Parts: sequence; C-alpha cells; structure tokens
Amino acid sequence: MTLATLSDVLRPAVADGYAVPGLVCLGWEDMRAYVAAAATERAPVILQAGPSCRAHTPLPVLGAMMRHLAASVDVPVVVHLDHGYSFDECRDALDAGFTSLMYDGSRKPLAQNIDETAQVAELAHAAGISCEGEIGFVGYAGGDASAGTDPAEAAQFARESGVDAMAISVGNVHLQTDHAGGLDADRIRAIEAVTDVPLVIHGGSGVPYAQRAALAAGSRIAKFNIGTELRLAFGWALRTAVTADPERYDRVAILKETHAPVMEAARAVIRGLGASGRV
Repeated sequence: MTLATLSDVLRPAVADGYAVPGLVCLGWEDMRAYVAAAATERAPVILQAGPSCRAHTPLPVLGAMMRHLAASVDVPVVVHLDHGYSFDECRDALDAGFTSLMYDGSRKPLAQNIDETAQVAELAHAAGISCEGEIGFVGYAGGDASAGTDPAEAAQFARESGVDAMAISVGNVHLQTDHAGGLDADRIRAIEAVTDVPLVIHGGSGVPYAQRAALAAGSRIAKFNIGTELRLAFGWALRTAVTADPERYDRVAILKETHAPVMEAARAVIRGLGASGRV
C-alpha cells in the first residue's frame, strides 16, 4: 500500500524544488491513467475528488477506487478531497478513506474561513491525515471573478488555521482552456515572505508551461491542480474512439482507447513540474 498524506508528498517537494500534480478525477478511467502515469514516471501523485466528481459518484466508492489504485503501485498516492464545502462533507471523506481534506471557505469572511478551516484541520490531524485550505478566491473562466490573496491575510490564515497546505489566488482561474494567462510573481513572493506553509495553485491548467516549471523549481508552490487540460485530452480521445466506427456500441472497448492518451497527457504534466524520478 502506497497511500500517502498531502504533507508526505509536499514537504519533500518544497525542499527539493519540484511540485506534485493534483490531478482532478472524474471517474475510473482517468484516475487509473493518472496512477499508471505516476508509476511510469516514478513520481508521487494526488488523486482529487472535486464537487462534480462527487455529484456523479458517492464518496465511499471514490475512496475505495482510489485506495485500490494506490495499492497497485509503489509510488506515493494521495487520496484527496478537493473543495469540501462543509465539515460534514470532510468528515464523510475521512470515513471513506481519504488521506487529505481540502476545506474551501474562500468565499467567507476571513475570521469564519479561519475558524471553519481550523476545525477541519483538527479533524484531519487527529486522524493522522492532512488538510488544505484556501485564502483569497480563485474564480472561474466565464464565471465568478477571482479575489486575489492578500499577503497579510495569508500569513494570519496559515498561522491560525493549522493547514498543511494553502491554496492562493494569484492570477489563476479554474476551467481555463488556454495558457494565455500568467501568475502574479510579485504577489507570490510577498506571500512566501510571510509564511512557510507549502502553497497550492488551483486552476493550474491555465498557467503557461514555462511558468509552471519555473515556480515548481524556484518557489514554495508545491502543488498544481490540473484538471481542464486532462479533461480535454480525455474528451478528444473519446471523440476519436466514438467517431472512428459509428457502428461500435461496446463502452468498455471505446473507453479503453482513452487510456493511453490520458496517461501520456498526465506524464507530460508530471515531467513539467519536475516530479519525475523522485521516488
């Protein structure tokens, strides 16, 4: 069994100058490809169950699938709840075997965010697992606008919440399908100056590859969440498989053809963050 906590994989990443990919899962096919990619690259990986994934598949089923995959390889695999919005949801994930809980109170006032995140951190630490929180709000492409992280608030949040990793808003956006944007390096440096907690970038698909690599190697950003670019890889592979033979109807045969393209896309993400060969 190679189950790991978030702290298990992020502490070495900060120390050695690389970042670990938090890969957004939507089902068995993509999470299996992600673990195969990590095993091939000899890299740690974080399997993430976000709200859309949980709406489709119950937490106990997700936990069992991810833990099964972790047991099948000899690289560290973190089973991570992404954007948990309540204490009860985080507790349910803990009960389902998750090894990392991300509580998202980023839309709430600072004091409330700190208080509620601290409760989840206490829950996680009592069980020997990790907790991620978010300060500042990371918006959505074509949706809610971001609210950038204030360095002073980040320092207070890190100090008082007890999180093991801190997601920040520094120009990153969820669901961005291109790499036209870039992160605010000055804001990142200002946050790094006031806390030593490992930092997390949500919406990592929209960050230019070169900046991803540079920040992974030369900052306290130790985790990049990558979802959209892998969804695109899966979508293109599925579309190709379906349209190649309109007479085919066997979903297992069709879905098999998504494995290699998604695995290769995940391998590219891992290499781009400098995580290959770390285990």
